[in-house]
Amino acid sequence: MPSWIGPWEIAIVVVIALLIFGPKKLPDLGSSLGKSISGFKKGLKESQDEFKTALKDDAEVVTSAEARPAAATATVAREPVVATTAAPTAKEPVTAEQS
Repeated sequence: MPSWIGPWEIAIVVVIALLIFGPKKLPDLGSSLGKSISGFKKGLKESQDEFKTALKDDAEVVTSAEARPAAATATVAREPVVATTAAPTAKEPVTAEQS
């Protein structure tokens, strides 16, 4: 048995939809289904365009970083930060009499 939908299966689905929704409501359902499919395709295309734009921007950032001279991208040696506050003192344990 093939796994694709043939003309008999499509006819059965159309007859069942016609019985459930009626002849007046079926065109409205078809148009709303078409609009939702076209909206989905439009959103998919927009997300693909955004992804391509992000990849292009990332590639430009990488190539501009590679084009900089070595002196401009060299890291600067920093002096270690020294703490100026005193070390905390040890606290005495709390006994049952104190609480």
